[in-house]
Amino acid sequence: MTPDLQAEGARRIEAHAIKAEPGKTESGGRAAGFSRVAAAPGEVDITHGRILYLEDVSVSFDGFKAINKLSLDIAPGELRCIIGPNGAGKTTMMDIITGKTRPDEGTVFFGSTIDLLRYKEADIAQMGIGRKFQKPTVFEQLTVFENLELALKTNKGVKSSMFFRLDSVQSDRLAETLHTIHLADSVARMAGNLSHGQKQWLEIGMLLMQDPKLLLLDEPVAGMTDEETARTAELFLTLKGKHSLMVVEHDMSFIRTISEIVTVLCDGAVLAQGTLDQVQADERVIEVYLGR
Repeated sequence: MTPDLQAEGARRIEAHAIKAEPGKTESGGRAAGFSRVAAAPGEVDITHGRILYLEDVSVSFDGFKAINKLSLDIAPGELRCIIGPNGAGKTTMMDIITGKTRPDEGTVFFGSTIDLLRYKEADIAQMGIGRKFQKPTVFEQLTVFENLELALKTNKGVKSSMFFRLDSVQSDRLAETLHTIHLADSVARMAGNLSHGQKQWLEIGMLLMQDPKLLLLDEPVAGMTDEETARTAELFLTLKGKHSLMVVEHDMSFIRTISEIVTVLCDGAVLAQGTLDQVQADERVIEVYLGR
């Protein structure tokens, strides 16, 4: 959550509330949430062919080793799928990458030169690492257009926001993002009136407006209809190559549609890695995760 985005969103929601009848909101009174990324200017050094690199990372909570000598790397433009049983360490791994949790030991690099363990959570978000949680978090009392406009990388100061107008480049980018996330026909709808899947797409769109280099996506199709899941697969395949994606998911049909390399976590470490067919045929994976 970036403070400037939160503050600007609150100002816009307050402006809407002044125009509306007291006690009524177009989102049914539900609170808005906030995306977790704001990419900063500058390029990430990927000359060594890796945008994310973890080596021998460990962290314990009250004696329980949630991450145990975890080593993992992702190439620029790669779409990596992460699977594993509950408690395997998937969420904790993303917490470490984004600075929410500090490991007890190990190395975590963004590109070749940025040691993520030296930075706070907000700083890491500014570098271009976007994270999406399972529950969609958008400004429900604003329109789809306003959510995307708000997420643009612009000066969020009060004066700048008051006089902000989209230029042609920003307008084109917003239109492209609307098309990418399948919401071009819903641009004027209140975010609170969208379906669960559409809210997921909108939040992904908000992340894309901030030009992230790496996207961490936690169970993005949970709760979606079959049609929404299929369209989300199309969306992710469109993003592959333009962005690096780490997708944590339990839906094996969805994983099969989008995956090239699948990493299986268990007990805080990598249990197996390869194509989905390869990891599904691995006896260790069958025993601890697939149950067949």
